[in-house]
Amino acid sequence: MNRMKFEFTPLVNRRFALLCVLLTMFSFMGLEGKGQTKGKAAKNAPIFSDFVYEGKDEVYKNHPLKAGEFYNPILQGAYPDPAITRKGNDYYMVHSSFAMFPGVPIFHSNDLVNWTQIGHVLDRPSQLDVHDTGISAGVYAPDIEYNPNNDTFYMITTAFAGGLGNIVVKTKDPLQGWSEPNKLQFNGIDPSLFFDDNGKAYVVHNDAPDKGKELYEGHRVIKVWEYDLEKDQVISGTDKIIVNGGVDLEKKPIWIEAPHIYKKDGRYYLMCAEGGTGGNHSEVVFVSDDPKGPYTPAPNNPILSQRYLNPNRANKVDWAGHADLVEGPDGKHYGVFLAIRPNEKGRVNIGRETFILPVDWSGEFPVFENGLVPMEPKLKTPEGVENKTGEAGYFPNGNFTFTDNFASDKLDYRWIGLRGPREAFASTTKEGLRINPFPVNIKEVKPTSTLFHRQQHNAFTYTTTLDYKPASEKDLAGIVALQSEKFNYVFGVTKKDKDYYIVLQRTEKGQSNIIASSKIDLKKPIRLQVKADGDDYQFSYATNGTDLVNVGGTVSGDILSTNVAGGFTGTLLGLYATSANDAYPK
Repeated sequence: MNRMKFEFTPLVNRRFALLCVLLTMFSFMGLEGKGQTKGKAAKNAPIFSDFVYEGKDEVYKNHPLKAGEFYNPILQGAYPDPAITRKGNDYYMVHSSFAMFPGVPIFHSNDLVNWTQIGHVLDRPSQLDVHDTGISAGVYAPDIEYNPNNDTFYMITTAFAGGLGNIVVKTKDPLQGWSEPNKLQFNGIDPSLFFDDNGKAYVVHNDAPDKGKELYEGHRVIKVWEYDLEKDQVISGTDKIIVNGGVDLEKKPIWIEAPHIYKKDGRYYLMCAEGGTGGNHSEVVFVSDDPKGPYTPAPNNPILSQRYLNPNRANKVDWAGHADLVEGPDGKHYGVFLAIRPNEKGRVNIGRETFILPVDWSGEFPVFENGLVPMEPKLKTPEGVENKTGEAGYFPNGNFTFTDNFASDKLDYRWIGLRGPREAFASTTKEGLRINPFPVNIKEVKPTSTLFHRQQHNAFTYTTTLDYKPASEKDLAGIVALQSEKFNYVFGVTKKDKDYYIVLQRTEKGQSNIIASSKIDLKKPIRLQVKADGDDYQFSYATNGTDLVNVGGTVSGDILSTNVAGGFTGTLLGLYATSANDAYPK
């Protein structure tokens, strides 16, 4: 099979370029999944233990929580493109996962403040085949909806990998797993479902304009289809364009996408992202008397955006958009959406995170409260809700510490693989986590033997103990800071002749160079650490467990930013092992 290669262009064009490539790839790919890469059992497989991730952002030090407050974002790190639904007092939220495996993380809450990750929607290779997919392709922009007419949850998404395209899965209980995917017969991206109270169902999604009617780069449309609930398929011939270009076609709006339909007071509201997932990102809304339109834009669009604000504002939040609405436990509406918190150089290493704001829907159209002014790091909890984040299994936010000695039989859901199941290479032992190294380098577009944790702060430390003696220069184990297969740092232990070395490798645009290396004594397990303070990263080791020695000085986090690397993911921090090492000591 021929593979197309591409480089990402600036943010406003990047998604268009990616979609074109993915659609081309999709046309060549069959429906059968490919087997996962598995290496032979290694006698000297590395053991990782005593893992500690600690966030140290100044914003949280300077804004301690008071009673009745919680931090925004509610999910830190690369949990973009949130979608949310409600059944009774239960809220469920899903997010894009691209080539990460398992795919589509899913969270549960009873109050919109305290969230628990209950797993992933696509957690089996039969549901998700991303084994040869670039990190920013794969699965993105999921929607989750509860249909009260048949008491069923649906997750619909675009999965340009494994020959799937747009798919839907469903379940009666999100805690009990999801069905195999059903392939949907339409093109485009960002599908969502709407279930009317009369029992009818619809799919809305982003698509290209009709052939020959493209007016400019980034020109997109929103389509609606009637949906057959018995066949789980759109009804052929029912498709209709309901938004052409965006709010005002004369202004050449780009990337109208991520549509959702809501019904309130007998009318239908269509909410979409507009402007591309970058500095011009926003949320807009339309209204109609019929789910299939015509739709009229609100006079006060956008209803959410952080564009055109002072670029030097404190605690900057930017790129806000791609939202979804839900009624909260206090009867008010709330909107979850993505946004970023850039570092001091404006770089986006953390990725696109999940934020929330109350929504004023007392008038005809919904408006995000304080969504058009600089966002604050704290919000008031809904009435009667107590902030318990970080306690009793609830997902933490703010500055927190996550430790893991891998003593449990089941890995924490925060640990993910890339392009393949964690179970293919990782296993827990009484000594810690054993990673069986694949003959795959971190730069290859294949499943890697790497267990990843998202970077969730601009300032953090990520530390682990490694018990390992490589057999040759082709063996390496350690930690990796990865924005993509073409942009990353590798920091690990390898061998040269009869000696052991610690080595730091930087890869930019797929080209690697050794920043520094040093001969080390491996009589005892070695402590490894990556530390960041904004754009400054440091990699260090300790052979006695405590006295850290820096390798390579302070290095730039530039290659770990989407501003430089392109794509849609945040930095992934990994425990890495390979038998295809190319980071050779100097």
